[in-house]
Amino acid sequence: MTGNEQIAVDYEISEPPARVWRALTDPKLLAAWLMPSDIAPVVGHKFTFQGQPRGDWNGVVDCEVLEVISEKHLVYSWNGGSASGAGYVLETTVAWTLEPRAHGGTKLSLVHHGFHPDDFAFRAMGQGWRSMGASISRAFALL
Repeated sequence: MTGNEQIAVDYEISEPPARVWRALTDPKLLAAWLMPSDIAPVVGHKFTFQGQPRGDWNGVVDCEVLEVISEKHLVYSWNGGSASGAGYVLETTVAWTLEPRAHGGTKLSLVHHGFHPDDFAFRAMGQGWRSMGASISRAFALL
C-alpha cells in the first residue's frame, strides 16, 4: 500500500536533453550513477535495479515503465523487496521530466511518490536523491 508523500528534486544539468535522456534510459549509463538495471524506455517494459541489500531491503527494485515521452518524460514503478521474503517494503513511482534550457542545458526534475511520512525510506531516499546531481555527471563521461 502506498502513501501520499513525495520527494521532489530539480537538477540543473549542463548537458542537452538528448544526453540527459540517455543517462536515464541507457543501462550502462544509468549504472554509472544509480544502479545496474536492464531498463528500456518502452511502456510496459519490466526491469530490475540491483543494489546493496540494507536492513529489510533485499537490494532489488522491481520496476515497470508506465509513461514515456522521448527526451521529455519518463515514469516507472519502483518496488523494493523485503529481505525476509515478506513482499515489497516499498511501492512507489519515479517520474523524470526534462526541460531544455536556453543555454543548452537541461532542468531535470524528479518526483518520487508514494511514501508514508514516517517511512525510513522516505527520509533516506530523500537525502540520497537530493545529493544525486553530482553523480549523474558520471554518466556523461561515458558518452
